[in-house]
Amino acid sequence: MSSPSILRLHPDDDVAVAVRPLSAGETVEGITATTDVPAGHKIALKPVAVGGQVRKYGQVIGAATAAIAPGDWVHVQNLGVGDISARVDTGVVEGVARTAEPRTFDGYLRSDGRVGTRNYLAVVTSVNCSAMVARRIAREVEARLGDSHPTIDGVVAITHGSGCGMASEGEAMDMLRRTLSGYARHPNVAGVLMLGLGCETNQISSLMEAEGMAGSADLGVMAIQESGGAASTIQQGIERMMEMADRAAALTRTPQPVSKLIVGLQCGGSDGYSGMTANPALGRAVDLLVAQGGTAILSETPEIYGAEHLLTGRASPEVSAKLMDRIAWWERHVETTGGSLDNNPSAGNKAGGLTTILEKSLGAVAKAGSAPLSAVYEYAEPVTAHGLVFMDTPGYDPVSATGQIAGGATMICFTTGRGSVFGAKPAPSLKLATNSALARRMPDDIDIDCGRVLDEGMSLDALGAEIFETILATASGKVTASEALGFGEDEIQPWRLGATM
Repeated sequence: MSSPSILRLHPDDDVAVAVRPLSAGETVEGITATTDVPAGHKIALKPVAVGGQVRKYGQVIGAATAAIAPGDWVHVQNLGVGDISARVDTGVVEGVARTAEPRTFDGYLRSDGRVGTRNYLAVVTSVNCSAMVARRIAREVEARLGDSHPTIDGVVAITHGSGCGMASEGEAMDMLRRTLSGYARHPNVAGVLMLGLGCETNQISSLMEAEGMAGSADLGVMAIQESGGAASTIQQGIERMMEMADRAAALTRTPQPVSKLIVGLQCGGSDGYSGMTANPALGRAVDLLVAQGGTAILSETPEIYGAEHLLTGRASPEVSAKLMDRIAWWERHVETTGGSLDNNPSAGNKAGGLTTILEKSLGAVAKAGSAPLSAVYEYAEPVTAHGLVFMDTPGYDPVSATGQIAGGATMICFTTGRGSVFGAKPAPSLKLATNSALARRMPDDIDIDCGRVLDEGMSLDALGAEIFETILATASGKVTASEALGFGEDEIQPWRLGATM
């Protein structure tokens, strides 16, 4: 079936989305384009006076900065964010009923009852100064394992650019330690070597005490300055990790309930199709996950700004208040740093058809489906609630996903319209293209083509069911595109707060 030329997403909308490029003078569905309109961008359906609200998805996405006539291309030249208080509240969203037929996936049951989707070894660094030694240990161990330990997915070096030149106490240090301990205790990791330099501010002993961690056969601790220097530490580290590998290799996958899955939701390089295809389809999959008792983590606080009412409308007063507290923190944060939350969308987002943060946020929230919001977490805080939850993170994808994984996400679902080469070790990352042109252009980076909603008339429900089945297959060991390419180590980026001293 042929796809439409333009799509009006809600009866109250003032704009439609061009599914294909429109030429000036071309008439589609009774609207004549007054200028060329790129694919994924907005064309006006109604006249809007200067200062008038413009709606998409049935929600306010901004205000006209110049008079808009039917057929006009609506973008940065005539649309601004306007008064954010003018957004429309759609009210309470009904919850998702639990399914009567429980599903399972094949995962690694850990001693604490959590279940991993992968079986990694990891070297976790306390400070940037130990990063290269950590990488050398990880690469050498991985080479020695070869094909002799098929149940081990790899050895990942958890490195970062911090750990010293910062205050020894306070929010920044607490967040870093929470993040590193989250990776060290991650259910996708069977054995860990904690590696420091020795003189850093973020002492491993202090980190472990603060996070309630204790050394064991599968949680080793080393400091380069106390282990004979870099070369000696590399050799000792290899030996200790090879002992862990023998134990990790004995672990096998067993059927586990979907309630043990924790999926982080991400979108990066969004475009005008994101809120029409990949994000709402992923939302359908999230509803299926939640109905099985599983957990989905929505994040990227600056990218729900202006759409937070769609979440508070399905949350308890306590959960709603906690979410609004995080929104208020971001408003103060950007004001203090001289920024603006409407500096997002990025240049790539705007090239893809997104104009204001309100428009971007409304499309991004579609990833969350329709389940009630059950909890709100701070960055990298351990996620213990089931259902749809929110974690406060920046919108920058590597930093956001790092927080989700530290919080316990055993998989990432990442929608993209412009294209992404993101990986997320030790968690597999599924990439969902918002349009088929992207899926064809970057076939080795994309796992699911969501452009079929427009190109082939595939329903969002059918695509959501396919995404859900792919989530289960991936959780059971199916290799993702980014895993096949070996990506996922350089994308580990803890959120850095405060001054570097």
